[in-house]
Amino acid sequence: AVKDSGNETINVRTFMEKFPFSDSHFVYILASGRLINLAAGEGHPSEVMSTSFCGQALAVEYLAKNHKEIDRCNNLIVLPDEIDNEIAGLQLHALGIEIDKL
Repeated sequence: AVKDSGNETINVRTFMEKFPFSDSHFVYILASGRLINLAAGEGHPSEVMSTSFCGQALAVEYLAKNHKEIDRCNNLIVLPDEIDNEIAGLQLHALGIEIDKL
């Protein structure tokens, strides 16, 4: 909608445009309004994002299932190592990679 308003477009830098309005306000649009870390190609690769989202989902599942038994030390909850191992295993499986066993 900003681009269609007929306002001047100022290219500030790569992936950053400025749209000034007549009332002295302006709007910056990054990466043409797309998800910046993907559109600009400077963010985390999709594998890193997938692992992060997987970790968040499994952490929430763990907290939901174990909220009564969780030890809270200064409001810090340490998740079990098994969750990290499960995340790694799921991600490697999704990528078609197997872990060597000694």
